Amino acid sequence: MGLSDSLANYFGFEEHGTTLRTEALAGLTTFLTMSYIVVVNPSILAGIPGEKPGIVVSGYGPGEVQSMLAVVTIIAAAVATLIMALYANRPFGQAPGLGLNAFFAFTVVGALGIPWQTALAAVVVEGIIFIVLTAVGAREYIIRAFPEPVKFAVGTGIGLFLAIIGLQAMGIVVDDPATLITLGAVASDPVAIVSVVGLLFTFALYARGIRGSIIVGILATTALGWGVVEAGLVSGEAANSLVAGAPGATYDITPLAGAFVTGVADIEAFTFALVVFTFFFVDFFDTAGTLTGVSQIAGFLDEDGNLPDIDRPLMADAVGTTVGGMLGTSTVTTYIESASGVEEGGRTGMTALVVALLFLASLAVVPLAAAIPLYASHIALVVIGVVMLGNVVDIAWDDLSYAIPAGMTILVMPLTYSIATGIAAGIVTYPIVKAARGEWDDVRLGHWVLAGAFVFYYVVRTNTLAA
Repeated sequence: MGLSDSLANYFGFEEHGTTLRTEALAGLTTFLTMSYIVVVNPSILAGIPGEKPGIVVSGYGPGEVQSMLAVVTIIAAAVATLIMALYANRPFGQAPGLGLNAFFAFTVVGALGIPWQTALAAVVVEGIIFIVLTAVGAREYIIRAFPEPVKFAVGTGIGLFLAIIGLQAMGIVVDDPATLITLGAVASDPVAIVSVVGLLFTFALYARGIRGSIIVGILATTALGWGVVEAGLVSGEAANSLVAGAPGATYDITPLAGAFVTGVADIEAFTFALVVFTFFFVDFFDTAGTLTGVSQIAGFLDEDGNLPDIDRPLMADAVGTTVGGMLGTSTVTTYIESASGVEEGGRTGMTALVVALLFLASLAVVPLAAAIPLYASHIALVVIGVVMLGNVVDIAWDDLSYAIPAGMTILVMPLTYSIATGIAAGIVTYPIVKAARGEWDDVRLGHWVLAGAFVFYYVVRTNTLAA
């Protein structure tokens, strides 16, 4: 029996209607789509003394710390995704989560003034709690308590969320003080121009049904950006915005690995508990939403909108968070960008195995992933975001007790830039609407408990952490 046959048997290619080539292509797609985190995570977490909060290591400059964090990000992502592949057998990539890393640097370390070592200790504690709750089935129970309309709305909400993230990275959608967002300078900004061309090219390939169209689109857009610069059509800052650059290769992560241990001594009980609770709450529901949304487009959900054996990917997430905190990075979570690989046909852990191996390979030149500019990789998010909008047909829009919670989930998620907040809107709305219609039999105690937990969380967070 050859290697390909062994892989086919281990991951169940025939059962899932897939092949080694399809899984490898899906893994490459997911990696290219989420590889930006190798550059973005260090830039968010690395602090600059007196200017920017975050991880500051005595004796090392910000660039060196960023390089350390790039290595830590890669290792944490690879370990978590390997567990997802070999234990959970699901095509989901994992890495330190966006939003959670910003909360780590700007709120916990910056606004609250907590040492970064103590913040890492909070991440480790959160991960251990997740491991215990997953082992006893508590996380699975809570996720199953999600109202059905919320489960079916998550995919569409994530689609809109993906699309707006992608469009912003491409310069097509930009900030505006009057309207919050508006159309970017698509006729004058080089990034926006190249992005629009690349996006339209990718849509054309996708519409033609060409396999690997997303990868081709990402690579073609990258080549176009570099070509514009090499041809001398732009220069200066405009040229720098079109090409990706990698930080220097510093592989010594000893100042970060294990730093959480020293942070334990600086713990103030209430504040520490609040930080752990916030990390826990946001990561829990971000992961739940991502797993549900990506599983929906992969066809993994059962007739009740549940993901069978969800405890396995949840355990991969929990172990990844714990390992990441021990190494020196913020909370690891499942990535919504996994939808890009699923759309390319990825259905088993082989897709995740390819992602993990590519992360490990990128250690050779820290980071290899930086060769793909952000605007190019995020084309995949827009394409997949459009595809995921099709999930909206699974919602019973003719029933207001379904339409209102589902609609709130879909709208709030992208507008607040948070999967967890979108889920919260749907969960809080559901029992209220059901009760108002007199449909008490459809509301379980778990629905009220979840709704109350969300209300409590946001009251505490907005009043305490913002103070």
